Amino acid sequence: MARDVKKVVLAYSGGLDTSVILKWLQTTYGCEVVTFTADLGQGEELAPAREKALLLGIKPEHIFIEDVREEFVRDYVFPMFRANAVYEGQYLLGTSIARPLIAKKQIEIARKVGADAVSHGATGKGNDQVRFELAYYALEPDITVIAPWREWDLTSRTRLLEFAESHQIPIAKDKRGEAPFSVDANLLHSSSEGKVLEDPADDAPEYVYQRTISPEDAPDKATLITVDFEKGDPVAIDGEKLSPASLLAKLNELGKANGIGRLDLVENRFVGMKSRGVYETPGGTILLVAHRGIESITLDRGAAHLKDELMPRYAELIYNGFWFAPEREMLQAAIDHSQAYVTGRVTLKLYKGNVSVVGRESPYSLYNQDLVTFEEGAVAYDHRDAAGFIKLNALRLRTLGSRARKTS
Repeated sequence: MARDVKKVVLAYSGGLDTSVILKWLQTTYGCEVVTFTADLGQGEELAPAREKALLLGIKPEHIFIEDVREEFVRDYVFPMFRANAVYEGQYLLGTSIARPLIAKKQIEIARKVGADAVSHGATGKGNDQVRFELAYYALEPDITVIAPWREWDLTSRTRLLEFAESHQIPIAKDKRGEAPFSVDANLLHSSSEGKVLEDPADDAPEYVYQRTISPEDAPDKATLITVDFEKGDPVAIDGEKLSPASLLAKLNELGKANGIGRLDLVENRFVGMKSRGVYETPGGTILLVAHRGIESITLDRGAAHLKDELMPRYAELIYNGFWFAPEREMLQAAIDHSQAYVTGRVTLKLYKGNVSVVGRESPYSLYNQDLVTFEEGAVAYDHRDAAGFIKLNALRLRTLGSRARKTS
């Protein structure tokens, strides 16, 4: 039974699914619909979204389209990369990190226009429904959330198309057939799932890849670049200062040209099932290697190792949708504190799908060449001190060994 909703803010892409959702909200709830379309760098023209919203009866003042690329990279992607966040050892969280920003914008618009509900187009089997809704409730505890895929009876492609046709929703020719796979994209990555990718035993077709060339087709000559960091965030490529979004876009170009950033992954969804996805994160893959490179000479061992221990928990929180949870914010504070001296330049070699650090320098480097050299140097390190250090660390092992010998 439909709840009493007067006005709802819908996360709207302008595609077939969210256009059907828009009309379904109008007909099922009899409510006013406000659309929000975010430019996250997905590479699509957003003007058609406005035109389709108008065609479906949305008032011009209730159509919100916003370029959030700089905010996305500055306030979400970069903080995440300060942590070197990787989910289950491989996934760079490209879809996960975009959801809290979209949700935040929806809540801001809801407050602005006096809406009492928000809605999204995530399905009932995926992680995104959780990510959107946890963010909604964290920011506006009493908001009404409408998740059409959990409520309606449009459970097949045929029924979806029939609904669209009966309500005069334009259907692109390429949408009438069954899509070979579904795609989500933003400035950080693209992800492809479903259909031809559902069997994890089958190799992903080359046409699935959209943001990278095949490593086999990449140039036979390596590309050398430098990335400059200030307090853990990248600020320049090859000495050229760039805004956060422009810098990530440039890294994407470099990664694409060198076949970098492909990942074929079976992951564990928060909702309980395993799923297979093909991800492309060219710029992010380069950035992760570069950031770890500058940290290698600027972070103390204890701080670096603690960060590595905290990282899986931090990555899991983002994957599961807890960006606005206090534990993520607590971890972020610790991570950001560690970045105070993560400043300097990393030189990278890009070659046929690989990224290698070949140089790193920093005014705050903890690397002391006099300490590690095999040559004689005037340093405060006496080789004889190592004997006592080793014996103290061996004490418990010797004690255990003695007991084992007595009882054998």
